[in-house]
Order: sequence, then structure tokens, then C-alpha cells
Amino acid sequence: MDYDTTDIPVAYDRGRDHGPEFLQLWMNVVSTYAGEQPINTILDLGCGTGRFSEALADHFNAEVVGVDPSTKMLDQARTKQRDRRVRYEPGRAEAIPLPDDSVDLIFMSMIFHHIEDPVLAARECRRVLRDTGIAFLRAGIRDRISSYPYVEFFPESRPILEEILPSAAKIREIFESAGFTTVDTDLITQQIASDYVAYAEKIAAGADSVLARLSPSDFQAGMEALQSYAIRIGAKPVTEPIDVFVFR
Repeated sequence: MDYDTTDIPVAYDRGRDHGPEFLQLWMNVVSTYAGEQPINTILDLGCGTGRFSEALADHFNAEVVGVDPSTKMLDQARTKQRDRRVRYEPGRAEAIPLPDDSVDLIFMSMIFHHIEDPVLAARECRRVLRDTGIAFLRAGIRDRISSYPYVEFFPESRPILEEILPSAAKIREIFESAGFTTVDTDLITQQIASDYVAYAEKIAAGADSVLARLSPSDFQAGMEALQSYAIRIGAKPVTEPIDVFVFR
């Protein structure tokens, strides 16, 4: 999806900001796999509005380069930038605007299904990553569709997800063909809303690229089903599974 042809960038943080505990969870997960190797430079590839960029800079005391093809997303990132260790650059995963062997950690969050040429992107990651570094990928995968919380309310999203999401095996195959070794895979369950009322408000913000592809009538029907469920279920936290892939 070309985010610059949509209004998603303006709504993105309203729909995807899950608070400081969420960010700390992911910084701890990345640290687990980063180990003791010094991390001086991080590439936040597909950084979007920069929701992880400053947390990465602060957690690792590192320089962070956020790269994204969307001008609108980068504009949003720059408006809230506070940390001088972070800078944002336009660019695509297939042509990363960085020199060879220049970063210690590549962080990728929910971008793999947006990449037009994932094979070339994996090769570019290999090019810019130092031999001692790791590539850390958060991803939605085809194998997990039934576990994603909005699918039951928006059934028309399922064929879209089946079309665009890779399998876990495909992600590994692509990175390994580019010269990486799979260090580990993991499944992290993250809380994304305190209850389904709050979750419905996040969905209504219009920040999800899959739901943006639904017809207005299908989206409205899904919202009504979600809001009705939110009233019935009461104060139940909303969680979702995120698959992690770590490559060296």
C-alpha cells in the first residue's frame, strides 16, 4: 500500500500507540537476542511514524536511522522527534540509503508484507548489516491469521490477509537465501488495548492498512459487531500474537 495516497499516516499513532509498557516489552525482547555485542547504530527499517525509533535509541544508547518510503509517515515521525540520536531518511527496503557494513542492528516491525521485492530487501539488509549484527523482524504471518483479534469481526479481511501475509517458512527461506542464518524464532503475545471498547476506538481511527481495503459497508458492519461484542464482554484486555524472527 502507498501510504501517501491515504490518510492513514495522520491516524496511525492513534490506532497503534499502545503505551510505554508495550514499548518496554519489545525493547526487552530485542535485548534478549542482541546479547552483549555493542550496538552503536540501528536501522529502523520501515519506521513509519517512528513509534519504535526513539525507544531504540534510548534503550541501546545508539544512533538510529529510521528509513521509510512514505513522506507522510516520515513527516509524522519528525513532528514528534525529541532525541537527537534519531534521524529519518526516505528510502525503500530494496534500496537502503546506507553504506555497506554500517549498522549493528536492523529492526523491522510489521513491514515484510509491504515490501515489493522481499528477496532484494533481504540482500540489502545483508549488505548494510555488520557481520556481528542481527536483523530482528516482527511480523504477521499467514499461519496465524485466525489468532488476530479483528478477523472474527471483519471476516472480509481474511482473504486479504491470506493474499498478503507470508508464511513463517517463506520468511526464513528468503533471509537464509540472502546469506543469513536463522538464530531463533519466537511468538510474543502483546496487549494492544485495555478492553474491547478501547480496541474498537483504535480500529475506528483507521490506522490499519488491511481494514482500509474493505468496502465502507463491510467496515461499518465489522465495527458494529466489534462494538456490540465490547459491550457484552466487559473489561477484558485485548492481546494479539506477533511472530519474531532473528537472523545473523
